[in-house]
Amino acid sequence: MDLFDNDNTIFQQPSQPASQPAATAAPKPSHDRAFAICKALAIICVVISHSGAPGILNHFVFQFHVPVFFLCAGYFFKEKHAAEWGLFVERKFTRLYLPFLRWSLFFLLVHNLWFYTGLLNEEFGNAAGGVLHPYDWHAFGQRLWSIVFNMSGYDEFFAGAFWFFRALFVGSLLFLLCYKLTERVGTAIKQQLSPATIGWSIAAMMVLMSLWQCLDGLKMTGVAQGGFRELQGCLLMAGGYVIAQYDRRVDWHKWLTNKWLVCSVVACLAYLCVSSYFFPTSMGHAARLSQWVALPIAGVAGFGFLLWVSRMIDVKGWRWLADGLAYVGDRTLYVFAFHLLAFRVVSILKVSLLQLPWNMVGCHTVVHEGEGKDLFFLLYIVAGVALPLIWLAGYRALVDKYGLRIDWARIFNKTVGNRVIQIAAHVVVTVVRFVARVVRTVCRWLWNNLTSFVHHVKRIFAATNTREE
Repeated sequence: MDLFDNDNTIFQQPSQPASQPAATAAPKPSHDRAFAICKALAIICVVISHSGAPGILNHFVFQFHVPVFFLCAGYFFKEKHAAEWGLFVERKFTRLYLPFLRWSLFFLLVHNLWFYTGLLNEEFGNAAGGVLHPYDWHAFGQRLWSIVFNMSGYDEFFAGAFWFFRALFVGSLLFLLCYKLTERVGTAIKQQLSPATIGWSIAAMMVLMSLWQCLDGLKMTGVAQGGFRELQGCLLMAGGYVIAQYDRRVDWHKWLTNKWLVCSVVACLAYLCVSSYFFPTSMGHAARLSQWVALPIAGVAGFGFLLWVSRMIDVKGWRWLADGLAYVGDRTLYVFAFHLLAFRVVSILKVSLLQLPWNMVGCHTVVHEGEGKDLFFLLYIVAGVALPLIWLAGYRALVDKYGLRIDWARIFNKTVGNRVIQIAAHVVVTVVRFVARVVRTVCRWLWNNLTSFVHHVKRIFAATNTREE
């Protein structure tokens, strides 16, 4: 499962080794595998940022790890997505909203069970001291409604990174809307706008909107946490779309060692190092002016640096490394969703080895004892990336071996589905016609009575005419 819409099979199904015979699979373009590697590096940075790593490393990766995914989403947006906007919306719904819904409901259903194991408890929580409590029926119902209708209400500890699904979903729809509006403006002024011009225009709109939001402390009504992340996500998507218009013209096999490109990459890395110390930023939900200024710059710098590294890994022939990272990059969604849960395995190990109170396994995101000072963060990184993928591989192997996969097409075949749709449509049409008939009858009755009233008023005025008297 992948987050982005594109035509390249590297993003639609797991990567295959470059040496696989053409008869069984089409060869994958090296340029595309570089993006899978880039996504893998980005998700590893996400895991690092939650692993209790030393502060300076945290500040470094926080600047760009999530923005890279928004830039990639914009990079793979194509003109046909705007033309086939219904299909684009459907894909975003199935690839972002439905996984969010499925996994958020899972964590909601098992929330109270965690308290029996100590993985959640009312003594330890995040570094600021906050904890979660068992849900009563009202809290359960409210979170259920928030998950379904607002893409919020998820478990803040085990699903704390799920805001990403909402931000990318809403940001993608906002980008599509802005793209269509910009096209309409071009048509209205009788100008054929180039893709780069459209991208720059959307970026300018998002800059102005997010600046207004920052300066006045505004919130996007109906969007959880105010919508600042969604505006920033749309801005980053516009940046990725603009980068794609120039990037696709370059033969990177020849340009990777170009001195000007290397100097640019070194400049990006230097900026990230300096900014992580003097003005660190992250894709937080608070609309702060410092974030408005620093985040897009750091995001683009991190994207450029990671993409150059990814292309070097792919081109240099480090096959084991490239294949391994591409494997992770094709499954980033699962790492994103379950790495915080996987951290609890290392927390159990740490609590056992250091003989700490058992309830400390409920610390979020990692056990706070020695956080940022010991080397347990390395184990958290390995577990956060590896355990979700091991679980996924084992689950799929069991499903394939024992035939546990449910064939929904056989249970609910196309003929039955079409019949149900026809019946539902017939019911809707019947109800609409009935309502329309009732409304028409009521309107006709009101009109007749109003006409009769006006007629009687005219007769009264005519009978009391002073000129006739």
